[in-house]
Amino acid sequence: MGRFAEALERAARKTDAELASEISSLTRLKDDEINALFPTKPDKEKLLKLLDIVNAATDENNKILELKTNIEDVAGAVVKIVKFLV
Repeated sequence: MGRFAEALERAARKTDAELASEISSLTRLKDDEINALFPTKPDKEKLLKLLDIVNAATDENNKILELKTNIEDVAGAVVKIVKFLV
């Protein structure tokens, strides 16, 4: 289990604000940016799933395969992150 999946499990027991703080501790995003981009707890959980896939200790091809397998779950998070970066 990756550190983001572990964060997701911990987050299930936390409030929405604590979840944003947990995510910001694992990324370069600030709490307010996370809350703006991912306002609901399910949104934040999808972001954590995406982060777990991208940061898995596997090669690039396996990450791509995992993203393809889970694209319906994480597509919204991908779009929001890319829009934030551009």
